[in-house]
Amino acid sequence: MSVRRLAKEQPASFAFSKDSQAKADWWKAKYPAERKQSAVIPMLWLAQKQEGWVSEPAIQEIAKQLAMPVIRVLEVATFYVMFQLQPVGKVAFVQLCGTTPCQLRGALDLKAVLKAKIGEANDVSADGKFSWEEVECLGACCNAPMAAINDYYYEDLTPESLAQILDDFAAGKSPQPGSYDGRGASEPKGKIQTLTDSKLYDGSLAKRIKIPNLPEKPKKAPKTEPAA
Repeated sequence: MSVRRLAKEQPASFAFSKDSQAKADWWKAKYPAERKQSAVIPMLWLAQKQEGWVSEPAIQEIAKQLAMPVIRVLEVATFYVMFQLQPVGKVAFVQLCGTTPCQLRGALDLKAVLKAKIGEANDVSADGKFSWEEVECLGACCNAPMAAINDYYYEDLTPESLAQILDDFAAGKSPQPGSYDGRGASEPKGKIQTLTDSKLYDGSLAKRIKIPNLPEKPKKAPKTEPAA
């Protein structure tokens, strides 16, 4: 596991917005008072959704609200890679999958597009709108190559489609997530090739079988009339 450290440059302070604080209070109320530290992950996530990343002042504020040592919150924030420890693009933060299935399907070409349009990995663009990083498997291997952008998956990408998606974000648009190869979800492209006969899965071909060595069912005792 790589070492994860806080960003060198930190904001002077952090405070939850009114809406974020209400959600944080809701999470804390889900647990008994002596177990309120269980809300640390949701509160870190709320801080990240509010600011785009988790800063040191945010960690200190969460530690204060949960009555935890700061180091304990820091341990959680640095352990889980879902938490960004440095600023990311305010418009689009791209997490490019670089694991084998995506590599075989063209992830290196997508990386070249990101470098050309945004810059080096983990650096925020000059206008503060874009940043990207390479990550391990995001679990959409059958739709490779793909990337997570902000909260959604963009799949079956090509250099051209990824470049257009970035241009759309830059223009203030909201590109549609999902497959960019014209298929829905993870279904096969074009004509379905398997399970085309419904008899293979609707149970109509099922036959009764007798399980060997199955004990006989106990016979029911005959009903008796109650005594008069």
